[in-house]
Formats: sequence, structure tokens, C-alpha cells
Amino acid sequence: MTTRTETDSLGDVQVPRSALYGAQTQRALNHAQIAPRRTMPLPFLHAMALLKSAAAQANAQVDALSPALAAAIVEAAEAVASGHHDDAFPVPVFQTGSGTSSNMNMNEVVASLASRALGERVHPNDHVNCSQSSNDVVPSATALAAAREIRARLLPALGQLEDVLCQRGNELEAVVKTGRTHLMDAMPVTLGFELRTWAAQLQDCRQRLTDLQPRLCALAIGGSAVGTGVNVPPGYVEALLQRLSERVGFSLTAAAMPSTRMAAQETAVECSAGLRSIALVLIKMGNDLRWMNSGPLAGLGELQLEALQPGSSIMPGKVNPVIPEAVLMAATEALGNDATVVLAAQSGNFQLNVMLPLIADKLLDSIALLAGSCASMTDCLAGLQPLADHAAATLARNPVLVTALNPEIGYEAAAAIAKRAVAEGRPVLDVAEEDTGMSRDALARLLDPGPLARGNHGE
Repeated sequence: MTTRTETDSLGDVQVPRSALYGAQTQRALNHAQIAPRRTMPLPFLHAMALLKSAAAQANAQVDALSPALAAAIVEAAEAVASGHHDDAFPVPVFQTGSGTSSNMNMNEVVASLASRALGERVHPNDHVNCSQSSNDVVPSATALAAAREIRARLLPALGQLEDVLCQRGNELEAVVKTGRTHLMDAMPVTLGFELRTWAAQLQDCRQRLTDLQPRLCALAIGGSAVGTGVNVPPGYVEALLQRLSERVGFSLTAAAMPSTRMAAQETAVECSAGLRSIALVLIKMGNDLRWMNSGPLAGLGELQLEALQPGSSIMPGKVNPVIPEAVLMAATEALGNDATVVLAAQSGNFQLNVMLPLIADKLLDSIALLAGSCASMTDCLAGLQPLADHAAATLARNPVLVTALNPEIGYEAAAAIAKRAVAEGRPVLDVAEEDTGMSRDALARLLDPGPLARGNHGE
């Protein structure tokens, strides 16, 4: 590989001749031995490029950069933000804890592109990084990337999943089945009720993410090195936020104290907690679907998921619940990411957290995992078919139906009827008719699973 010589404050370093990056990026790569192929997420890099573009415009507005320099930087940064130079960012996640290596990778690439366009040298530090520090850029890029991905990917995927749950829930309202608590037979519910319950859980999750947005979009930008705003010219932050808000299409503000977004990471933790709640709902959905789909003979057999692929390399005819299991794995990984974010957030030492790249990586990974999981679950639910006859037959043998007789004969007498029905393998209705002296018609009305499912959801 042919190289060129680049120089930084530590001296000369050899850089691949064709690379857009420079000396500081190469130094980071020279000792990146832990996981060199695990590079920073593209949404993070694109968000950082948008910050560089807005910063250049703001610096021109406050006379910190010439209009020509700023225009060249903006053009270069926008090209990066559009994904035209993704291969120019090889710095891995496991780097210096401030993310300085990624910030300098961005500064060097943008400077290189801007220099070519302008015909003169654009300096990565003096020009592209003007009025900035890695310490305020990296947490700001993380927050911006998370906000963009949540708005563009996760919230729409959540909304589509909620819609199909409500639609299928309405369609399946007539399917009455056994409810379960502690995995034991309980009072009846409808299949539609179960699906609408999941939809309501997801609506709560979506509301949590919506409530978070003002805090997530309050950026550290302007904090500079330690949160005090050193070397940040008056008017710069306001101009940057105005430009950046216009560019991304939603409102961004400055954190009241940038240090709260630099040294501390409670907002990232709150964001991760919102993602965790989605993962937990998806895990419940996936497990419940697997149980209800189990069988076809020795399981619950209350519904049938679409057959997507053969389920065994040795057992012909076996079909597995592919999508719920894939979603369970993705959601489980999101829970692991949340634990990592929480642990990383503990590394706020004095004026800086020193696990910022890891927090960015895990947050954005969870958003992508959950958005994809919601889309897959949407398709899965669209193909769900109820096994209403089997569910009804199972429900008819459920001794817990006797709960409906409590107001008429009392708990103890009802319990005796349930125990006898189980012991003799007989319907509750027959035993109740013998033991209570009530008319069969009256008992049939009280024990009808349909009204019970729609009027009493049990405990």
C-alpha cells in the first residue's frame, strides 16, 4: 500500500495515499486492536457531519470563518451526511472515551474534501472544528442521531405495529379463549382483547419516547472543552441551532448547562430506558404468541402463525414460530444494550464521561433493532389465524368459569363445584345444575364465556 506523510502535533505519520482522513485518524487506527471492524454507527457519523455543516454556517455568521471557507466546509459536510463517503470513517467504537478520534476523523475528512473544492488548505482543527470541542460535539451528535432515528424509523414502526394490533384485535374480538394467570387457567378473554392490550402497552412506550424529545434535543453544543463555553463566540450557539433545526426538520435547543450532557449521561439513560420498555413489550408479545401457537397437538393451539420455513432439519412437517423467536433475540440484545448504557453512564469523571462512543453505539443499535423488530412483528400479526374451535373447546372444560357463580352461591360452594368437575372430568354446567338447584338456563347464562370475556377480565 502506498502512503503519504501527514503531520500533527506529535510528528509525522504514514497515511494511505488515497485516504480522505489524516494523521490523527491514522494514529487511532494504529492502536485500534480490540474490535477494529466494529466502527461507529452511520447515523452517528451522519449526525456529526450535519453538526459540522451547521457549525460552519454559524461560524461564518459570527465572523469566525470566512464565507468561502464556510461554504466549502458546508458542501463537504453535507456530502458526508448524505452517505457519499461512509468508507472514510474506519475509527472503531473502542477508542478514546471522549470520541475525539471520531471527531478528528470527521474533521480531517471534511477538511480534505473542502480543500479539494476550495483549492487551498482547510485545516481540520482551526476551520472544521472552529468553536467546537470533541467533548460537546460527540454527545450532541449522539443525541441528534438518536432523535433522528427515533423519529424516522422507530416511531413509524411502532405506529404501524399498533395499527395492525388494533385492526386484528377488532377482527378477532369474537374469538373467546382461556385467560391465564401464573400460566394456569383463568377467566376467559377474547383474542382481540389480548392484541389490543399489547397495542395499549406500545402506545405507552411511544408516549415515553415523545415525552423524552425535548430533553434529548437539548444539546451540549457550545459547552466546548469542559462545559464552560471556552473559545465559543457570542451568537454561535444560537445560529448553529437555528441552522441545524431547519436542516433536520425539528426543533433543537441548547442544554441550560451543557455540562449536564457532557459529564453526565442521564438523558441517554432515559432514552435507553424508553427503548428497554419497548423491548419488554416485544418480548411479552413474542412469548405469548409462541405459547398460543404451540402444538399443533400437544400445545395450546389457540392460533396459527404463517408458515415461513421448514422448522427442522430432521423432523418433516415441523414448522416453528420464526418471527417471534427472532424478535425475542433482538429485544434481548436491546436489554443488554440498555445495561451497557447504564454502566457506561457511570463513567462521568469530573467534567466528562469517558464512554461516549460506547453509549452512542448501543443507543443507536437498540433503535435499529427495535424498529426492525416492530416491522417484523407487524408482518407476523398480519398473517395470524385464530384456531377458534379448539380455543372454544378448551374453554368449555375450564373449571374456573365457576367464578361467575360466586355472587349467587358464594366462593366455597363454587370451589366445591370446580373441584368436582375436574375430578369427574365433567362440564361445570352439569355439576352446577346438580349441586345448586338453579335452572340449567340460568346457569348457562351465568357461565357463558362470551359475556364473561367482555365484562370481567379476572385478576
